[in-house]
Amino acid sequence: MISDFGSQSLLSIISHLAFIALAWWALQALHFDKLLRAHRVIQARVLYILLSIVIGSTVSNFFLDYLLWSQQLPTLFQ
Repeated sequence: MISDFGSQSLLSIISHLAFIALAWWALQALHFDKLLRAHRVIQARVLYILLSIVIGSTVSNFFLDYLLWSQQLPTLFQ
């Protein structure tokens, strides 16, 4: 039982980090430079990091919920 929590926790951590990294990579394709004020490089980087965390965590939560629901689906037919 405890090992299930450990493996689920590890999967959640890996999933969140992977989707945050994927969101960071995807956000690099956008050119926010034109929307930001000049000489605000640090603030722009913080914005990229925060947006990556928000988008990555949301997608990861969706992925983990979908995985959990798909594992619980067989109990519907028992």
